[in-house]
Amino acid sequence: MRIIVDGFGGDHAPGEVLLGCAQAMEELGVNIALAGDKAKLEASARELGITAQFSKMEVLPSTQVLSMEDEPTSVIKEKSGSSMAVGLRALADGKGDAFASAGNSGALVVGATTIVKRIKGVKRVTFAPVLPKAGGFFMLTDGGANVDCRPEMLLQFGLMGSVYMEKVMGIRNPRVGLCNVGSESHKGDELRRHAHALLSQCPDIRFVGNIEGRDLPYDGCDVAVTDGFTGNMMLKLYEGVALALMDQIKGVLTSGLKNKLAAAMVYNDMKALKKHMDYNEYGGAPIMGAQKPVFKIHGSAKASTVKNALRLTRDFTQSGILEDIAGAVGKKENG
Repeated sequence: MRIIVDGFGGDHAPGEVLLGCAQAMEELGVNIALAGDKAKLEASARELGITAQFSKMEVLPSTQVLSMEDEPTSVIKEKSGSSMAVGLRALADGKGDAFASAGNSGALVVGATTIVKRIKGVKRVTFAPVLPKAGGFFMLTDGGANVDCRPEMLLQFGLMGSVYMEKVMGIRNPRVGLCNVGSESHKGDELRRHAHALLSQCPDIRFVGNIEGRDLPYDGCDVAVTDGFTGNMMLKLYEGVALALMDQIKGVLTSGLKNKLAAAMVYNDMKALKKHMDYNEYGGAPIMGAQKPVFKIHGSAKASTVKNALRLTRDFTQSGILEDIAGAVGKKENG
């Protein structure tokens, strides 16, 4: 499998991206094509001491870098020569099996929609991160791609999320919930009420009704459906609370001799808990609904997170999920 990677996307590019790609090649059995300035990539590889690994990566030359401050549409306009745009065009032209970037999320959504194109029948692509919960994980969709949504879009998010969780994450017959301010079917605004009606009538998903925010960490559902504005607020809050909580626990366990002794006794358990609560273990999220696999890596990703994201990208690509999504959406549109 050949994964095209944006060599200059993210807060720690190109160094951490290069390290993550090198680890992925060694551990995951994938081939890497890097989009970016070849001279700068070579210099970074020498500095990191990974010239041997870098020599096995193909470089797709680009002349520009798309920053986090750039407008999303710049990927097809002012920054059409950027590493992100070059990588997306290479994917669309069949020069790789998937594309991954830690760069500008809005631009990646625009590029996935306009360069790679959407699966026929998909109304909007969706950003779909996987987050930890008690005893496992769940998908949040949309996590920020579409600020304004219509009810039929939320239905498609539920369909695509259900397919992903079963085919890629191994959750059999995943439960789909609609994020709302109450569990009763009449709760919420017009968008939520109409989406509830559509989801309730869909025979192709296991809809469990409205889910309140406090129920998500407690195994309320496997796929949490919402609009992109609400979803992005939930995502950032969820990540922030998890980090703050782990910092508080660390502070308690290191505050005195007695607590340090107690910490030593539960060290392995706390290490496992920290790993479970760390969203970097998943690396990022797919842009679901695109015709070919496009994956968003966390913008602050270090090497291990990049590698984890490429593992999910590989699994996503190998799963055959795109055909399943096309079939699920097509069946609903035609039905």
